[in-house]
Amino acid sequence: MRFITIAAPLVRTSARRVRLATASLVASTMLLLFSAGAAQAHHGFDDFDTDRLYYIAGTVSQVRWGEPHSYFTVTIEDGLPADTPQRDLPEGLQDAADSGPINAAPSYSGSHDELAVTIAPPSFTSMWGLDHKLNDGERIEAVGYVGKSHDDEFRPVVFWVEDGQPVNQVLNEELPATPLATPYPKGDAGSADADQGAPSASADSEGMSSTVVWAGLGVVLISAAAGGTLYLRAHSRRT
Repeated sequence: MRFITIAAPLVRTSARRVRLATASLVASTMLLLFSAGAAQAHHGFDDFDTDRLYYIAGTVSQVRWGEPHSYFTVTIEDGLPADTPQRDLPEGLQDAADSGPINAAPSYSGSHDELAVTIAPPSFTSMWGLDHKLNDGERIEAVGYVGKSHDDEFRPVVFWVEDGQPVNQVLNEELPATPLATPYPKGDAGSADADQGAPSASADSEGMSSTVVWAGLGVVLISAAAGGTLYLRAHSRRT
């Protein structure tokens, strides 16, 4: 009877520790998965050709404002300049490694008169320089990337509203990749004779980046699981 009285609290304590260790492991796993997913979701440029920047200007229509991104259509103006006009840049993009490619970006000369534009949600654009919702008929200028598989899509790294206010669109305040030197090689994604089947250097680098991220996550999860198992085994031996 005395043995049972002493052992029962030990059994309850051991079971409690097992539950706590298991809950901690599950929580850590879910946190890591959520963090990796959120980082991927906010990258925003995976489906665009980050080897080449282009300047566009035009009138906004079909505005859809909200989370997790805002969308609108830009009707491209006729007679765009040869390259990006001199414009103020957000503070985070004034470094020469970013401002140089932006200022040298040629104007879009593809076959589409309208481009479907994706920008960051209001929660970010309000912090990055835009103090109002874009309205149909409003004019904007932008520098950004053309879609890889859908060349009628456009993703800015910066855009300017009618009063000249620059609006940053890069989460880390730097370009996601170093663009090619201008003039771009023939057959680029923004020209009428674009070779859409040609792979870009950014596609390879983004694929490698995703592989590294998930491989690292796998190592962390395996290490966490192994550590939890060793702890439980060591504790069971002591009890």
